Amino acid sequence: MVGATSLREAIRLGHYRGHTAGLADGKLQADVIILPNSLADDFLEYCMRNPKSLPLVGVNQVGNPSLPTLGEIDVRTDLPQYDVFHAGPRTWSRTDIISLWRDDLVAFALGGTFTFEHMLQQNRIEVRHVAMSQNVPLYRSSIRTQSVGVFGGYMVVSMRPIRKDLVDRVRAMTARFPHAHGSPVHVGDPAEIGIDDVDSPDWGDAVDVHPDETPVFWASGLTAQSVLKCSTPEMFITNTPGHMLITDLDADADVGQIRLF
Repeated sequence: MVGATSLREAIRLGHYRGHTAGLADGKLQADVIILPNSLADDFLEYCMRNPKSLPLVGVNQVGNPSLPTLGEIDVRTDLPQYDVFHAGPRTWSRTDIISLWRDDLVAFALGGTFTFEHMLQQNRIEVRHVAMSQNVPLYRSSIRTQSVGVFGGYMVVSMRPIRKDLVDRVRAMTARFPHAHGSPVHVGDPAEIGIDDVDSPDWGDAVDVHPDETPVFWASGLTAQSVLKCSTPEMFITNTPGHMLITDLDADADVGQIRLF
């Protein structure tokens, strides 16, 4: 198994640009949101009010691209792919953001569900998108988040098919990872949370749901990107969906004890 530091080095050097599902077993993976400092206080409060969608595990010091509480990390280079937005629409994707970095930028790291997938696999519970070497399917839902300032909107969710007789076990297992979205937000009929067609995800890759399985949905840090696009800040940067920051923290770390700066 390749370690977190080696994986980040490969990403930093441009040797790996794919999604990070199934990589760095036992380590915390995180979405990254980069904003101008003028929006940072409200976004921080938005995360605090919506910990299911936006479980905050780290924040940099303004203008400093490192996240020392999560490892020897440079947020300008250590994600496989970045999406850059100007006033809402995505402008372009990049493999680094060195030329875009500014002294007023703040980076937020949000724990992601890839963190707990290794535990499911260790317990012989299939994680289908990993088994198929695909990205996890993600959907816009009708679940509202609590608004703060210009930030507000609907939760984005990820889906994993789970055998019906294993759902309660999976719910209990993932509840141990509140810093990585924790237990599911919905089990069963996708229409109940505003998803018309589970075979047509808004992001990621579709996966089959077998007759003995049910779709299980977890909150996703992609909620932040969706909300930010609607709030139209002058500029923001995120990781491309599924292309996460691999940290040095153990998946089961007591994130509540981590200093954000």
